[in-house]
Amino acid sequence: ITSLFFFTPRDCAKPVTTVIMTKPCLDARKTYYRFLVLLLNCCLTFGSYMVFDMPSVFEKDYLKGTLGLSSTQYSLLYSIYAWTNAAAVLVAGWLIDKLGNRVGVLLFSFLCLFGQTLFATGCYTNKYWLMLTGRLIFGTGGGSITILQNRITAIWFDGKELAMAFGFTLAFSRLGSVLNFLCSASIAAETSPIAVLWGGAVMCGFGFICAIVVTWLDTEGMRQLGLQESLKLASRRVSLRDLTKLPLAYWLLCLIICFAYIGVFPFAAEATSFIQAKYPQYRGDDEHTAAARVAGAVYYVSLVLSPAMGAVVDWMGRRALLISFNAILTIPVFALLAFTDITPLVPILWLGVVYSIASAALWPSIPLLIDRSLIGTAMGVATSIQMLGIGASNQIVGAIRVKTDDVEEELTQWKYVMIYLGASTVLAFVFSLWLNALDARRGGILNKSRAQKKREALMATYDRLGYDESEEEQTSLIN
Repeated sequence: ITSLFFFTPRDCAKPVTTVIMTKPCLDARKTYYRFLVLLLNCCLTFGSYMVFDMPSVFEKDYLKGTLGLSSTQYSLLYSIYAWTNAAAVLVAGWLIDKLGNRVGVLLFSFLCLFGQTLFATGCYTNKYWLMLTGRLIFGTGGGSITILQNRITAIWFDGKELAMAFGFTLAFSRLGSVLNFLCSASIAAETSPIAVLWGGAVMCGFGFICAIVVTWLDTEGMRQLGLQESLKLASRRVSLRDLTKLPLAYWLLCLIICFAYIGVFPFAAEATSFIQAKYPQYRGDDEHTAAARVAGAVYYVSLVLSPAMGAVVDWMGRRALLISFNAILTIPVFALLAFTDITPLVPILWLGVVYSIASAALWPSIPLLIDRSLIGTAMGVATSIQMLGIGASNQIVGAIRVKTDDVEEELTQWKYVMIYLGASTVLAFVFSLWLNALDARRGGILNKSRAQKKREALMATYDRLGYDESEEEQTSLIN
């Protein structure tokens, strides 16, 4: 393996003492290297995203039916993940900035593997405390590995296809979610739900293997580019006091992320049950698989659109305006689900589109507002706020959904759930308006177009070269 990466074929004919390890086969200065890092980086969260929503596929027949969980116990499986995640990512983000990527990527990938193994064991033995422990440990690793994934992406694609790279990481992650909704119920029908849960643990193991490889690629790439020492020096200066230096625009972005994602994850966790309760064509045990596949449509769309939406954001710019526009487009989704009988596939596909736009515009905006050395900390705080909101929302939805045999009362409960999710989207829109106003006063960092960014880069180049013509002549030349 060492000779594959460090020696060229010509070196094989030389005596060992004459081989000079100065020309590795993988050159970090080449474009393909960062895309290779991106590919392995994308695979880090494939397994964790697959198993995250497995409980929603097995909610009715297995978890509530065979194992006898109540609605509150089921909601707690998601809430404990979110709350643990919210606490863990605060520490994880700071540790990643302080210690670097190598320790974090291996530790958090292992926690995902270990947590899912415990959850599957708890389901197999029907021990609820073991299920909760597994989801707690899984939550400790799941959100933290996503932060590290985002940090690696932000460093390797700084100023280069950043939103598109974020889109690809989301798409690969969502591929795991899509395969869960498409295949888990069918495979469980042929085998058993516990077999699918153990399969999820195997996929988390695949993520751990990818973590080992991407750790080497990242470390070796930084060494080749001469950035290893500068990153270490910046890491030594990171402290918790740096949180007070994060700008107001960043905190607004955190709130928008929180309220925007409340409309996606809590809905996805309950979507299968909602579809079967409201739409007669999906009722009955035989239609559970079809309902699960429709519920997963939000992830099918994001899987396809996320990289394309990222490329559009990179090309167009105007991120803050796009965030506001996307929030407006999201509000009708829950109105359709709450007050109409239109087929559920239409609003769920719609939700997938706006979710793809939100992901491409929101998360890649964070590195634009902060210093590179604080990316892990900033991502951790944003994820913590997001998970606190999602965890509380899961419990609120569980409290609204009181178990009842009255069909009309159950539909009324679901209507209140949709109203609550729609209200969170309205709040995201309100905070996005504030973000746009603040960004305009601060020079339009988020709302710069691609042409403006190029113009500023050229102006900076002319300044460095000592170009002493008038501003009008510079502008004319640049245009």
